[in-house]
This record gives sequence, structure tokens and C-alpha cells, in this order.
Amino acid sequence: MRLLLAEDDAMIGEGLQQGLRKEGYSVDWVQDGKSALLALETTEYALLLLDLGLPRSDGMEVLRRIRRSETALPVIIITARDTLPDRVAGLDCGADDYLVKPFAMEELLARMRAVSRRQAGRAQSELNVGPLRMDPAGHLLWLRGQPVTVSAKEFALLQVLMQGPERILSREQLEDRLYGWGEEVGSNAVQVHIFNLRKKLGAEVIRSVRGVGYHIGEDQ
Repeated sequence: MRLLLAEDDAMIGEGLQQGLRKEGYSVDWVQDGKSALLALETTEYALLLLDLGLPRSDGMEVLRRIRRSETALPVIIITARDTLPDRVAGLDCGADDYLVKPFAMEELLARMRAVSRRQAGRAQSELNVGPLRMDPAGHLLWLRGQPVTVSAKEFALLQVLMQGPERILSREQLEDRLYGWGEEVGSNAVQVHIFNLRKKLGAEVIRSVRGVGYHIGEDQ
């Protein structure tokens, strides 16, 4: 999952980026509101972590502009502003959740998962597609009830496919969801991950559509 982090505090931003990457997320980090809006115009993100005290267009203005564009992008406000009027204003402006600093990484991850579930219309945290069952919170994967060990990037790629099994995603689309700015991406990185997953899960689990991309499930 590729996220955008808009946070002007260098220490907090670096810590969040590193912590989220360790959890398998791809994170692009900007430090002002205008850069956040530009990133959103040019890149597709699964979620935005938004500080309110941003220079060059504060977080509330960024949020207003996002919602005026009628995008369904999930937004979690992360801020030191802890008064009731601030929380009410943020949620009424269109935020999906509001988290006050300082917070534990575990709570942020849980709120991110909850927001993602709501957007996808799922009540359960686990993903079940065909013979696969995935627990994103625990980074656990089962094939026909048996646990399977995969790398962080393999897990992330599989999660993207399982979140929309009816969709066919191209190599470029998968790269965009798996890698952020500054991350080295080999020309065949996605193919290598899929090759390794097929060795572990069976060739029939991840299907190829010639000239189009990949999906999980029956041939389309």
C-alpha cells in the first residue's frame, strides 16, 4: 500500500516513514501543504496521513481542497491539536479519522486498517480470496489453511491483489502501489515477486492476462 505522509516536523516525519516502511508500507513524505496537493495530483495513493500545522497551505485547507475534488481518498489527521472544536472541525471537514500526537505506532496502524476496511466496505480485517486467507494486522498468510511465509514486498503485492480480486492490475500499477519516491525499483521487480509467490502458492493462484496484467482467481 502506498501512502502520502504530510508532516512538517522532520523528526516525526522520519520516524513515521521508517516505522511504516518496516510494516511493509510504501511512504512518500512531504513537509508542506502545497507539496501535498501536488503529490496528490500526480500520484495515486491509498491513504493520506495529514498534519494540520503545515506551512504553505495548512492541513485543513488541504483537506477542504481534497474533498472539493470529490475524491474518496481516505484521510487520517495526525496532529497535536487536541481540543474538541479542532477534532469536530477536522472530522466535519471530511477526515476519516483524527489522531492526536503523541500516539503509538500500533494505534496508527490499527486506525489505518480500520479506515481501509471501511473504504472497501468490509467489516472483517482478514482478506479471503479463493484458497488464500490473509491477516494484514499480523502479517500472516494461509494457503488452504496452511501458513505460508513470504517477504514483506511479496505480502504487500499479494495484499493489493486480494483487495480487488476482480481487477486486473498492470506491472506499472503494481509498481506504483508498492514503491515510493527514492526506492530503487528493478525493471523486473514485480515479475520476480510474482515468480516467487507462484513458487510458494502454486502457479494457478496469481493469474496473468497477456498484455494486460495480473489478478487472483479464475481466468478472465
